[in-house]
Amino acid sequence: MPSITHFSQLDLTKQYTYADYLTWQFDEFVELIKGKVSRMSPAPRVAHQDILLNISAALKYALRGKSCRPYVAPFDVRLSKITPNGDATISTVVQPDICVICDPAKVDAKGCVGAPDLIIEILSPGNATHDIRVKFDLYEENGVGEYWIVFPDEKNVAAYVLNNGHYQLRGEFYQPGPIPVHTLPEFSLEWAEVFEGV
Repeated sequence: MPSITHFSQLDLTKQYTYADYLTWQFDEFVELIKGKVSRMSPAPRVAHQDILLNISAALKYALRGKSCRPYVAPFDVRLSKITPNGDATISTVVQPDICVICDPAKVDAKGCVGAPDLIIEILSPGNATHDIRVKFDLYEENGVGEYWIVFPDEKNVAAYVLNNGHYQLRGEFYQPGPIPVHTLPEFSLEWAEVFEGV
């Protein structure tokens, strides 16, 4: 089989696995959603990057010395259980903007295997539907305990918590004040800190 060195060489009607994904030799970031290739949005806007840095810095500082650790994209999250067949059976690989993983056994040299405890996606033009619908359902189905969707233009954070296998809106935060993190009960983010510089 010839090497895949450009996105255009992929057959978008085909089902792929993580084993295939690992062989691709191009710089463009993609995700696998149930075996289907999903192209990532173009480079994020400055507001997206400011929010990503604000949240990840606060999480890094708050979680220092604890078992929970934050990770930022690009970081492969394989939403599958490890089986004896390994990478050949994994068909979903996403790159959340930010995730927090509290079980060190889920982290290996390639990223995360299984559901992170918290995922935060920051919307960009072109990825809103993907993050609000496709990833919402995917994260819910795979047991991600808490999912935040950050709306940079509206300066709003929608926080969802998994309850009996379904997400429930925990709150929408669009003005100064604390944003509680359900997954990390001793910690909250300040709305003003999330949107500082935006």
